[in-house]
Amino acid sequence: MLVNHNIIWKMENAITDRQLEIIEAAGKILTTAGVSGLTTKNLAKEMNFSEGAIYRHFAGKEQIVVALLEYLAEQIDEVNVQAVSHRDSPQDKFQSLFQAQIAFFKENPHFVVAVFSAGLLEESKQINETIYKIMQVMMKHLMPIIMAGQQQNVFTNKITTEELLNIVMGTFRLQMFKWRISGFQFDIERSGYNMIESLLTLIKSSS
Repeated sequence: MLVNHNIIWKMENAITDRQLEIIEAAGKILTTAGVSGLTTKNLAKEMNFSEGAIYRHFAGKEQIVVALLEYLAEQIDEVNVQAVSHRDSPQDKFQSLFQAQIAFFKENPHFVVAVFSAGLLEESKQINETIYKIMQVMMKHLMPIIMAGQQQNVFTNKITTEELLNIVMGTFRLQMFKWRISGFQFDIERSGYNMIESLLTLIKSSS
């Protein structure tokens, strides 16, 4: 199963079970065939029903991709909330946040191509805006952790919060992109753990 159906859907327009199935199938096609392979014809074939059935639930390819990305934004938001809810120190929250995200993408690798590949960019303005929304969700949870760490002198104050955020998110994005282009062949949890520890070594205060 691609996603955890126990996580509550919080978008303004609730997604139906059939729409969720279509989103899941779209994620699989994006992973195996890329953006060019994501057509209503291929989607109908993947799901074993007609193209007309697709159009009863979505207006077209762009709407499907946007729905997938918005759904992912909600999933990531919920994962991050749960990850830090029982953590106190900035370092513990930092570690838990990324461990939870890595575990989520390991369980749902079809989502990786939607966030950590360049293929969806340039598809449409709305798709780009929705990808940016996912980045904002990540930043919403990570920035307060970094700020608290700097205020408590746990993380370095030699560079700004925004610069630290860019370094951390850029490193995470690169790690996930490498996993994607390898065909998910290496252990992302082990590599992710090493990445988290390396980042902490870089950003922790030396005083």
